[in-house]
Amino acid sequence: MLIRTIENFLRQHKMAATKFGRLAAHDPRFVLDLRMGRIPRPGTEARVRNWMQRYTPDAVPAAFETKARNFGGYAHAR
Repeated sequence: MLIRTIENFLRQHKMAATKFGRLAAHDPRFVLDLRMGRIPRPGTEARVRNWMQRYTPDAVPAAFETKARNFGGYAHAR
C-alpha cells in the first residue's frame, strides 16, 4: 500500500506529512487524506513513488528549508 511506503519514508527522512504532500503531490493534505482512506489515481501513485525514489535532501527547494528568521526586533517574534 502506498500509505505504508509513505509513512516509512516520512520516518526515515524525518519529514512532516504536509511537506511531503507539497513536494511529492503538490497537495499539502495528500498524506492526511490517504490516512483517512483516500485512494489515489494510478498516475498519481506512480508519480509519488517515482518522487520518493529520486528524493535527495539536497534537492529540497529553499522555500522548504528550516531557517531561523530575523524579525528585526518585533515583539511578536520573541
